[in-house]
Amino acid sequence: MTRAIVKPSLIDALIPVVLLISMLAGTVYVFGLDSFGPNLVALIISAAAAALIGIKNGLTWKVIEEGMINTITMSLHAILILLMVGALIGSWILAGTVPSMIYYGVDLISPDYFYATSCLVCALVGFSIGSSWTVAGTLGIGFMGIAAALDLSLPISAGAIISGAYFGDKLSPLSDTTNLAAAVSNSDLFDHIQHMLWTTTPSFIIALVIFFILGLGSGSNVEVKDIELLQLAMKDAFLISPLMLAPLVLLLVMAIKKQPALSTLIVGALVGCVFAVIFQSSAVIALAADSSLNSVAASFKGLLSAMFLGYSSVSDNQSLDALLSKGGMSSMLTTVGLIINAMAFGGAMARTGLLERLVEAALSRVKSAGGLITTTVGACIGTNVLAADQYLSIVIPGQMFADSYRKRKLKLINLSRTLEDSGTLTSVLVPWNTCGAYMSATLGVSTFLYAPFTFFNICCPIIAVIYGFYQIKLPVEAESSEPATAAS
Repeated sequence: MTRAIVKPSLIDALIPVVLLISMLAGTVYVFGLDSFGPNLVALIISAAAAALIGIKNGLTWKVIEEGMINTITMSLHAILILLMVGALIGSWILAGTVPSMIYYGVDLISPDYFYATSCLVCALVGFSIGSSWTVAGTLGIGFMGIAAALDLSLPISAGAIISGAYFGDKLSPLSDTTNLAAAVSNSDLFDHIQHMLWTTTPSFIIALVIFFILGLGSGSNVEVKDIELLQLAMKDAFLISPLMLAPLVLLLVMAIKKQPALSTLIVGALVGCVFAVIFQSSAVIALAADSSLNSVAASFKGLLSAMFLGYSSVSDNQSLDALLSKGGMSSMLTTVGLIINAMAFGGAMARTGLLERLVEAALSRVKSAGGLITTTVGACIGTNVLAADQYLSIVIPGQMFADSYRKRKLKLINLSRTLEDSGTLTSVLVPWNTCGAYMSATLGVSTFLYAPFTFFNICCPIIAVIYGFYQIKLPVEAESSEPATAAS
């Protein structure tokens, strides 16, 4: 006899959330910054708790398991990209591309303006290619190397890179999340982008000003002699030339032409391998560290080692070794595990109806347009935390809140803008979210450390809420006569 399926209660929905938050807080307290691995355990235990509640309410394990697997399947594209970024970093270091970026960047960028400059450059490139992940995986790597060479704050540098990359991505018609937010709310793409300017422009200006102020005086900490020694060590280890930047240019051109991200990264990594063999043959053979092999076999081993294990620098310069010993698919494997467990938890919450129940509870208290905007922001942030994926943080609240916006005669571009202001931008602030995990692994800085400095990503949701309560730029449908929601 089939059991009747019972709608979950609010307490049911809160149990896995409270358990997850408690366990994550506990792992941070016990393990500190080394809590990344234990968080995987916290997520899978919380997923099991959600599944048990679903079984209590009449669902079968098979149904819940299918939901978890289906949600994990959604993250496979992100996982493949993450692995290829690891391979690309290793091959680009071996090819001399990353060392050349750092070498010339140190000469061109003043430490006093580094944070603001890196933010602005990443914004421009992000707008051109529509991908914050590509910006972080290419320019971001170079900027982080420059920051390390200049002895600047790595968390602030990561915050500047992410702020710029997400600003450009958010306003680009080439961006997948920008198109998704417009599609979910049935809004015109360019109307959606134009409407976002009201929240993104002041947020980005605030971020740039803060980065500019934080950068002032940073140059006083830089020892010119140390920089010169680092550059000399790079020249000893690699052929440094503007030609080595060709893989970067090729990758950006492919991204601008809207080639698929995964194929673009694969081409970038392979071109890096070709450049390594042609221009850095001694470094390739040295990385193989096997004198019994002939030059061809050693080159083959060196290239595969760089792509899987990453580049390992062994020199007389400790700064160079710390700067360039990174990359490889293996460096991303813990992050991949985190994403899988997080998506399993999100899938369990969604299939058991617990996530929907939380959103319903939030909507029940909405009394005004400002409350609706605030609730949408909270739901997007909550979905980023619970479902661990920025796409779900756009799709789920977008579907659930559309009717509420229509009932209040608010145009749906208000919904699409709010989905981006909160869903897209806060995804990178959650360590186990696909975006937070990616940025942490790619830039080499813990999400907890860089999150306070992602000023653009933090300001935008706040400004969205302020606009909601003060009725600023909230256009209504033509037939509306409600003064409370009139566009300013």
